[in-house]
Amino acid sequence: MGATKIPVYFMPGMAASSGIFKNIELDKERFEMHLLEWFVPEYGITFEAYANQMCMQIKHERPVLIGVSLGGMLVQEMAKLIETKKVIIISSVKQKSELPKRLIFAKYTKIHKLLPTGLVNNVELLVKYAFGVPIKNRLKLYEQYLAVRDKYYIDWCIDKIVHWNQSSYDPNLIHIHGDNDVVFPIQYIKDCHIVPKGTHTMIIHRYKWFNERLPTIILE
Repeated sequence: MGATKIPVYFMPGMAASSGIFKNIELDKERFEMHLLEWFVPEYGITFEAYANQMCMQIKHERPVLIGVSLGGMLVQEMAKLIETKKVIIISSVKQKSELPKRLIFAKYTKIHKLLPTGLVNNVELLVKYAFGVPIKNRLKLYEQYLAVRDKYYIDWCIDKIVHWNQSSYDPNLIHIHGDNDVVFPIQYIKDCHIVPKGTHTMIIHRYKWFNERLPTIILE
């Protein structure tokens, strides 16, 4: 019998579908890819409880968890609940000190609650929130990756980002970040693999970089 394949679970960012990973390719002889999807949270549910519900979709022991943006924060919470082989976050943060000042400001002023998230059917607005790209910049491209357009879900996600209180992280965590990320600027990020000219959406546009390096990162 051959060696058991390594299960790798991918979690997309806020409001995005697993379609953002459509160009990610791993050797099928060595890895088994599984795609996770966001679901609308129950009213009042904590981020930790949501992570626990997402863990129920993990069908393998000691999986590799890979999360993008808010998905990166979520897989870190999941890793507190299940044993993992490795956790990799992309275009994300690993502790509250890496959040940009505008989000820290929002936490204390609650200004984020004034955001017009009720306009979830306004695709331009949702693309700006979910992907951090300028309005009308490749709008049709990003629209295809939007999965959840529920007002409560968007409000909940923004609130969980603003109030994420993690102050330390697993030293074995792998963080991959672009030096041109406008959502989580690189100047606040510590201890990461830097992708030159990588933006917040680099998992879509720089998939070749990931296809070349992810296998080694997972196995090392």
